[in-house]
Amino acid sequence: MKFFDEAIIHIKAGNGGDGCISFHRAKFIPKGGPDGGNGGKGGNIYFISNNNINNLNNFYRKKNYISENGLKGQNYQRTGKNGKNLIIYVPIGTSIIDTKKKLILISLKRDKQKFLVARGGKGGLGNINFKSSINRTPYKSTKGCLGQKKKIKLDFILKADISVLGLPNVGKSTFIRKISSANTKIGDYFFTTTKPILGIIKNKLNSSPISILDVPSIIKKSSIGKGLGLNFIKHFKYCNLLLHFIDISIIKNNIGISNAIDIINSEIKKYNKKILLKEQWLILNKIDLINNQNNFILHINKILKKYKFIKKFYFISSKKNIGIEILCMDILKYLLNKNL
Repeated sequence: MKFFDEAIIHIKAGNGGDGCISFHRAKFIPKGGPDGGNGGKGGNIYFISNNNINNLNNFYRKKNYISENGLKGQNYQRTGKNGKNLIIYVPIGTSIIDTKKKLILISLKRDKQKFLVARGGKGGLGNINFKSSINRTPYKSTKGCLGQKKKIKLDFILKADISVLGLPNVGKSTFIRKISSANTKIGDYFFTTTKPILGIIKNKLNSSPISILDVPSIIKKSSIGKGLGLNFIKHFKYCNLLLHFIDISIIKNNIGISNAIDIINSEIKKYNKKILLKEQWLILNKIDLINNQNNFILHINKILKKYKFIKKFYFISSKKNIGIEILCMDILKYLLNKNL
């Protein structure tokens, strides 16, 4: 199933019911006077965030959302029934944007957060409201007001503590599947991961779980739409740490490592240079395929001197479970100190 993190929808709150023109009629009350009731109020439209939703796929086909109209007022001064409110559920991390005003109305950041996006119209007045000493038989009522109508953009951003990035086939998905609950796809071909996937890591240092985000691979010219593009980079917004994966088995020297770092970070910079302010760790994967690990250490230390945003590097093998435990413990300690 394709992953949708943006959607355009049209919403229309219910109209108010019209007021009623009516006169009381009873056997022994020939001049009972006006008794037309007011119209019912139109239904409102609300957005509510729901922790069990993690995409905007429900909005791919359904684009129009309309709440009920209020009913017309009735005789005997009876008010018309109010229209039912409409509730639209969205994932936590969804921004509600008024496309006409180009304004973010709200960003829903916690579970069960409720927001009134469109107000239903007021009901019209029945002729009971126009009775006076001068006019005892008013033939006047008002129509119900129209409900608010808006074109809304929904923009969803996954909230993750850690995000992984890298060129194709560097072992990101294997690593995430190894340490978390994420059901990521693994294969020996480009773009195994075609949509952002969130996994949960059990935290051994405290009770709070850690979320880790797997995203499609970045290639040269991703910023201009090559490959799977870069729109998924927006999901790095809330993360505290970026793990930059490199397949060390196909890199023969420090120049190859620099090229891999430059490709990824130059593409990210073109999309949003603020992402590079986040701390990055270099994860040199598939170390089990390298005969002499020590030959790389000197080269890597030289490389990191020119990349100030890369603070640490690790040798691991996701397949052989080498270095995974040390890396995970360092990640947990880093996040724990970050949140103090």
